[in-house]
Amino acid sequence: MTHRRSIRLKDHDYTQDGAYFITICTHRRAILFGEVIDDAMMLNTLGCIVMEEWEHTATLRPHIELDAFVVMPNHVHGIIVINWGIVGARRAVPLPAKTEQFGKPVSNSLPTIVRAFKSAATQRINHVRQTPGMAVWQRNYYEHIIRNETSLNAIREYIVYNPARWTDDDYFA
Repeated sequence: MTHRRSIRLKDHDYTQDGAYFITICTHRRAILFGEVIDDAMMLNTLGCIVMEEWEHTATLRPHIELDAFVVMPNHVHGIIVINWGIVGARRAVPLPAKTEQFGKPVSNSLPTIVRAFKSAATQRINHVRQTPGMAVWQRNYYEHIIRNETSLNAIREYIVYNPARWTDDDYFA
């Protein structure tokens, strides 16, 4: 049995307050969510599902805020902010640093939030396409811990202008 190596920082607590930039690609980078026309992303039905599930993520989890986000033809970019100080967010007791291991999700952690988003979007997309069990996303995702306001603003700009740079994008099919 082959064991996959985690790309997460080994000792980072992904439940702690912080801003995280994520990129999630479709399985085999398939164009699923719409197209870029005149430097703007035009979502199709599947792209709208992805947008709705992203927005629903914050409704389900009062300890997160969603920042800049874009659905592209074959991937998404977004910023998730974990903030336990938000009114309504509840953490019963301070927790020791927890790191997620394969097969052992950590409640309210970034990997668990991303996994739930991908799962919900996949179920709805496969229902629409009538393709139960079909892969929609690549197995993993890219994540970057945002460490300061300068980096946060640069990543926001990257996300907002991503459709205008589609033909230069590494994910362009």
